[in-house]
Amino acid sequence: MEHGGQCFCGEVTFSVASEPLSARFCWCRDCQRIASGSATVNVLFDEASVQYSGPITRITRVADSGNTVERGFCSVCGSQMYSRTLSDPTLPMRVRAGTLDDPEICPPSMIIWGASAPSWAPFPPGMTILEAGPGSAKLAQRQVLPNQNP
Repeated sequence: MEHGGQCFCGEVTFSVASEPLSARFCWCRDCQRIASGSATVNVLFDEASVQYSGPITRITRVADSGNTVERGFCSVCGSQMYSRTLSDPTLPMRVRAGTLDDPEICPPSMIIWGASAPSWAPFPPGMTILEAGPGSAKLAQRQVLPNQNP
């Protein structure tokens, strides 16, 4: 099955010729900044199966993980489209869930960089929370206070 999506203004479109590998929330500080205070929600795909079309601005920087990461944004409306690790091409491309035509195709199953999340960050009950990136230690589940939304 092929999946597709686009940015907010429709200038950037994409197709994916594979099924998702997984999905997760990322609370690293870079993701908080590009998501304006929230986590990014990423659906992971084999990079070779993802094809983008349209004007994309790419920003490359070293992430908290130490990996060199490229992030792609629509050059017209600024929608964040993806991130990918340049130093290891075997790692999956992280497509922003909100850009998919069907964001229901793969609900997030874990939170990464949970230790970087602010105290008010909403963590779904029962979800695996990792201290940092994949393979890092698990964090204890947060207590949801009575005046917080779960």
